[in-house]
Amino acid sequence: MKAIAVKPRQPNSVHLAELPKPRLEDVPNGRGVLVKVLKVGVDATDREINEGLYGAPPPGYDFLVIGHESFGIVEAVGPNVRHVKPGDYVSCTVRRPGGSIYDRIGRSDITSEETYYERGINLLHGFMTEYFVDDAEFIVHMPTAIKHLNVLAEPMSVAAKAVQQAYEAQRRLQVWEPKVAYVTGAGQIGLLTTLCLRLRGVEVYTIARAPKPNLKAEIAEQFGATYISSKEISLTDLAKKTGKPDLIIEATGSSETAFECMSVLNLNGALVWTSITGGDHKTTLPTDKINLEWVLGNKLLLGSVNANFRHFNLGIADMAQGEIVYPGVLQKILTTPVNGLDQYAEVIRLLTEDKQALKVFVNVANE
Repeated sequence: MKAIAVKPRQPNSVHLAELPKPRLEDVPNGRGVLVKVLKVGVDATDREINEGLYGAPPPGYDFLVIGHESFGIVEAVGPNVRHVKPGDYVSCTVRRPGGSIYDRIGRSDITSEETYYERGINLLHGFMTEYFVDDAEFIVHMPTAIKHLNVLAEPMSVAAKAVQQAYEAQRRLQVWEPKVAYVTGAGQIGLLTTLCLRLRGVEVYTIARAPKPNLKAEIAEQFGATYISSKEISLTDLAKKTGKPDLIIEATGSSETAFECMSVLNLNGALVWTSITGGDHKTTLPTDKINLEWVLGNKLLLGSVNANFRHFNLGIADMAQGEIVYPGVLQKILTTPVNGLDQYAEVIRLLTEDKQALKVFVNVANE
């Protein structure tokens, strides 16, 4: 069967590969789920892997099948699978367990091991192929009513986890009810985080570079948030107008912005970093002032990456609620389809060159 793959650490190596069709028997104990792939989302991670920045193939292969944002339909299940059946729509989590205690209790998303296993990213093939098989533990059921949101399940799980982790960590304060939040970045993670927070009744300011009008601004404001262009007002000046935010979720991919957020957070506030930044960019910060304010202000910084099946379920629940509260808005994120696995070069071109492509995804097959 066909698959879009790269040779990790070799820049611009994307190509069409061949794999044998997987079987239920590939998963032990009757827990296999065979999925026909319908759509796969792609993002900056896939682009960066193709650029040779990171990634590793599975043992025995010199290539890595990319794609970690899956949507498909169940074709067959093993005898010990209970929560899905043939004909169900599903997504699939990305990270797989290692050997740490966190992995053993179902929290591979916070593994304490430096070596990690992620489908389509590191040491495991991804979903950009015609079929895949996985253990039932990692298969997430998607309601038919939101099948049109398909590949948003994985990025929504990341957004839902970031919000959930902030609230979970702030239980240290006994009473914490954020009134104002900043979401820095208006890509898919930023917009989905905006939705998560709006559904919780938080006043949200979604901050990105481009001035209005633009699609990202339209989506954020249709979620009931206020869109702000960072080219028109700084974070410091914005905080003077809105009051310092109780919660900031950073999703720009800019380390400078990530650190700048530390200067405007409110007392007892939480700052969540979701950005993955590379390179060697350096900036100057008022470190003494930040240190003083953070210690005296009981402020919290946490990093949030990846998600487990619980976060997928949280995200899917938020998508379903979002369709009720803000009907038709989520689907606007799905801007840029590509038809067929043989269009792998176009996938990379869109990720690299098309600045208007908010969400690129591949239509792999029809039902």
